[in-house]
Amino acid sequence: MSQSLKQQTIKGAGWSFVDNLFCQGITFLVGLVLARLLTPEEYGLIGIITIFIAIFNSIVDSGFSNALIRKNNACDIDYNTAFITNLVLSVLLFIIMYLFAPTMAVFFKQPQLEPLSKVMASIVIINAFAIIQRTILVKKIDFKTQTKVSLVSSIVSGGIGITMAFEGLGVWALVGQQISRQFLNSSFLWIYAKWYPRLQFSIKSFKELFGFGWKLLVSGLIDTIWREIYQVIIGKYYSAATLGQYTRAHQFASIFSTNLNSVVQRVSFPVLSSIQDDKIRLKSAYKRVIKTTMLITFVLMFGLAAVSQSMILVLVGEQWLPCVPFLQIICLNMMLYPLHALNLNMLQIQGRSDLFLKLEIIKKIVAIIPLLMGIFINIYWMLWGSVFAGIFAYYLNSYYSGKFLNYSMWSQVKDIFPSFGIASCMAIIVYLVSLLPLSPFFMLSIQVIIGICITITLCEWINTSEYKELKKITLSVLQKIKQNNK
Repeated sequence: MSQSLKQQTIKGAGWSFVDNLFCQGITFLVGLVLARLLTPEEYGLIGIITIFIAIFNSIVDSGFSNALIRKNNACDIDYNTAFITNLVLSVLLFIIMYLFAPTMAVFFKQPQLEPLSKVMASIVIINAFAIIQRTILVKKIDFKTQTKVSLVSSIVSGGIGITMAFEGLGVWALVGQQISRQFLNSSFLWIYAKWYPRLQFSIKSFKELFGFGWKLLVSGLIDTIWREIYQVIIGKYYSAATLGQYTRAHQFASIFSTNLNSVVQRVSFPVLSSIQDDKIRLKSAYKRVIKTTMLITFVLMFGLAAVSQSMILVLVGEQWLPCVPFLQIICLNMMLYPLHALNLNMLQIQGRSDLFLKLEIIKKIVAIIPLLMGIFINIYWMLWGSVFAGIFAYYLNSYYSGKFLNYSMWSQVKDIFPSFGIASCMAIIVYLVSLLPLSPFFMLSIQVIIGICITITLCEWINTSEYKELKKITLSVLQKIKQNNK
């Protein structure tokens, strides 16, 4: 990896990490406050609606974002064509969600869903207005601007949500928080991205973008539906409280895995796309990204699973204790998310959106098994089944992406195994500490300190290349901060 590209990657990853750390951190802190003011049932109601919001957002994007990022010579008419397409689709889907709101309420046996879903359907249109602005910033690897936008949006919307909750508005506090956040985010992206649409639409551009993007659209849609269908199953066959507990567990697990996955995906795709024609550089960069990413992922996810009980007690209280076993299993499943993203990114970089789609179909057929377990046995069987389905999915993703660069699944496993071993040892010791008769707050503090010390000690002892890379980057950042403070 050339020095300029390396610096560009580090800078992009750094700002993307800051974006997720601070913005999601603020959202997380707001969530902690709201979790003490609202009930699991109220969270469950919003969890049901976000299923459809996520699916509709995938349809609105239509794979055009990745098509534009991958296209090195994208011009203004391409962006305008994509913008108009996104906006038209969002309006149509808003109408569909609004009209079917009563049906949704009947299906889930929750009358409150009708007014809630009608209002939250507006998020689909709000998001559509800023898809191209966000795409342009990602293509430029400008995550600094996105961080500023997300930070302000998260703080203001968090304040709105908490204020509404204190005013006794209940579940509408969550609605107000989400809508205001998306509205502010889209508004600021318009201001800072400095791109404004014009009434231009090219059939040729549409065919080119959609020719690549439709396979990603279908793939993304399948993936989103399957990811959200767990909430549909829980919402339909279990109580709203159980869905609320699952949603809370998923949110805690997402703090690290999904956010890290987002950083990796947003930065690696444009950076690796820029060197797609140089296989030697591409493989070297790809390998380093995988090794570095998985060291962080394994440590964070195993650590989160180990401290889950004391963390839940300290942060949100005893009413959320039933989500602890959900969280521990979800952590095991989510720790593979960055690997999935990186391997699938490689297929997109190679232009193989057709293979991307085929793999998604195969993986989702296998994923039906855990869903059936959830319907006919219990929720734990469903969650454990999803862990094994995720391992099978990784095998498929890495097998086909590895063929392009002669970097097989077993080579990947060999490269990341030291990180897996470090994280496993740390997690076992940290979990054993939880058996001591200590107060939750003191327990959590001790666990975190011991986990950090053990991880650093093992990393220094084994001294892998990925650890040296992370250590070098960290020391460099600290040195710059020190110099700026002088």
